Amino acid sequence: MHRPGAVTRIRVRQVSGSAVRDRRDDLATEEPLEIRLLAGGESRTVAITMRTPGADFELAAGFLYGEGVIGPGDIAAIGYCTDEDLAPEERYNTVTVRLSLPVLPDITTLERHFLTSSACGVCGTATLAALRDRCPAPMTGPAPAAPALTVAPRILYGLPHLLRKAQSGFGRTGGLHAAGLFTPDGTPVGTREDVGRHNAVDKLVGSALLAGRLPFDRHILLVSGRASYEIMQKAVTAGVQIVCAVSAPSSLAVNVAREFGVTLVGFLREERFNIYSGAERITTGDDA
Repeated sequence: MHRPGAVTRIRVRQVSGSAVRDRRDDLATEEPLEIRLLAGGESRTVAITMRTPGADFELAAGFLYGEGVIGPGDIAAIGYCTDEDLAPEERYNTVTVRLSLPVLPDITTLERHFLTSSACGVCGTATLAALRDRCPAPMTGPAPAAPALTVAPRILYGLPHLLRKAQSGFGRTGGLHAAGLFTPDGTPVGTREDVGRHNAVDKLVGSALLAGRLPFDRHILLVSGRASYEIMQKAVTAGVQIVCAVSAPSSLAVNVAREFGVTLVGFLREERFNIYSGAERITTGDDA
């Protein structure tokens, strides 16, 4: 039985100026992952997403948690599918999540299309109202004397370098996004890579969910690409207070950050960044 890896090796013809040579090249693997739920003797496929193989159980758990399908403690077991009707090469592309619930949860509010891709995620079907129902925004009123989590700019400046150092797959292929989790003093906690930036975040969240380490309310989340609505959705559901991106945020990402009280930093590179929401958590002055 062939288990897909995170990197696929091929031969390419490289042209540089007038020179031509054949050489080996490493590509980021992209294959489908079918996520199935099992509870009360019933089984149902809830999503098919394109992903980079690796940490598949974490990806499934993080996806289901981020979409509000399951909560902490709902997962009894996760495994690759062993159905005899699947070809051997397909079994590692199908994950079954067995729940401790008596019946399958209602998935009518699942915010993705049945088929998602490694690049899209929300695909235009998610609504901000659904996120508000699951994660009520902070109550309005006087601000607290001090935010629960603060970080100095000098700490943020060093995070992209730390994330890049942990991207072994990107170093080989140049084709993977990453999500990294850090403590307020800049200590790396975990990094996950995937062809889809939202999958990388799912893998981080799923890892913590399975280990009982949610929420991420004392950590900083850094993503290697832009900050989209879906990144903010996953951050809010995981309890993240500070989200940083090396690229730009979308308008809806900024709206979500402001509504739910999340600090959002964009264009974090070369010792500069923009703060789009929650500037009170970024210290300035002598301690910066």
